[in-house]
Amino acid sequence: MAKARVGLYATKGEALTRTHKYCPKCGPGIYLAEHANRRSCGKCGYAEAKAAAAPKAKAKGG
Repeated sequence: MAKARVGLYATKGEALTRTHKYCPKCGPGIYLAEHANRRSCGKCGYAEAKAAAAPKAKAKGG
């Protein structure tokens, strides 16, 4: 019996979409773990950095 992959898929109506990227080395079926600043594969060790978020502008007070 396979484990449920909670959080890897999202449904919208009848459509099923993947929420995580799969590993480019291992192929479809092996998903990358989502971390705060990177994505990584637990099987082969592949890692990629996420794009840095733009700094928020400070509100000017009067």
